[in-house]
Amino acid sequence: MQIESYIRAIPDYPKPGILFRDITPLLADGEAFRHTINVLADRYRELGVTKIVGIEARGFIFATALAYAMGIGFVPLRKPGKLPRKTVSQTYALEYGEDKLELHADDITAADKVVVVDDLLATGGTILAAVEMLKKQQATIVECAFIITLADLPGAQRLQQAKIPYYTLCSF
Repeated sequence: MQIESYIRAIPDYPKPGILFRDITPLLADGEAFRHTINVLADRYRELGVTKIVGIEARGFIFATALAYAMGIGFVPLRKPGKLPRKTVSQTYALEYGEDKLELHADDITAADKVVVVDDLLATGGTILAAVEMLKKQQATIVECAFIITLADLPGAQRLQQAKIPYYTLCSF
């Protein structure tokens, strides 16, 4: 099954000059979505992964399904102020400012082997912040997984330079 065929290109969204990659056709097709999750689960099932970490918001879709398929826990990385217990956080640079990710401090420990999941790898800022935060928790990063990598943006190169293992299902 060609996952790429279920990802729609939307020109000039959300602003002129942007070619948006829409994952909703993939999500709307039960067979394609199941195939996507099964590919990821087959990749990680025998690697001793203890938690799947998903990045808000679209990363949650794939990460929760993957955690369920593998029978292991899901840990959300959220925007600030969304988690009720004690959190740890990581700030990262955006094109026009900065943002922050948070996770519950006791959700990830040094005993955890994690896969970090997001829908899209573009510039790499969010995933690098996620990895930094998880390293502070002393977790082992097995791999970062993406449904889509935008090849013309520097995210993949930044992960390679930082020696962070990653896997992507399709590249545009």
